[in-house]
Amino acid sequence: MRTASIARDTRETKITLELNIDGSGERKIDTGVGFFNHMLELLAVHAGFDLSVTCKGDTEVDFHHSVEDVGICLGQALKEALGDKKGIARFADRVVPMDECCAQIALDISGRPFLNFRAKLSGKIGEFDAELVEEFWRAFAFNAGVNLYIDLLSGGNMHHEAECIFKGVAKCLQDAVKIVSDKVPSSKGVL
Repeated sequence: MRTASIARDTRETKITLELNIDGSGERKIDTGVGFFNHMLELLAVHAGFDLSVTCKGDTEVDFHHSVEDVGICLGQALKEALGDKKGIARFADRVVPMDECCAQIALDISGRPFLNFRAKLSGKIGEFDAELVEEFWRAFAFNAGVNLYIDLLSGGNMHHEAECIFKGVAKCLQDAVKIVSDKVPSSKGVL
């Protein structure tokens, strides 16, 4: 089983996270941030990952530290669960609609982190600062060692914008972590 457990304890957040990338979408999410819980649940379901997250953060300040630090932990967990990445598909891309919104996602689990985020999310989604969607994916990509491109092709309702991004990345992760061979997918022989 490709699994990982991560714990992070700082002055801003206390997080425990468990990930099984060969799961079935089972999830237990409690970050203290309702909308973010919803996005992580979508991620688990559509990637087919079992995900358990508990975060106690300084939400009296705002949600930034909780969202970013969960991204750090999830990225670290994915990296740990994949190990030497032997046999994975590595690359994936998807176009995912959500009503009036549509996102195009491409990723490479290369070990070289990068985020290209082309979506102008600003304002509030309930109590959630929409700009934190980008912060989450940046923290995830840089800690997972993933080259991640997110392009919002068509916008509208901000909840839908965030949702199609999370679903799109989830489907790409599901595709990219699939075992498709018995070799490390790199001409260098290592990722």
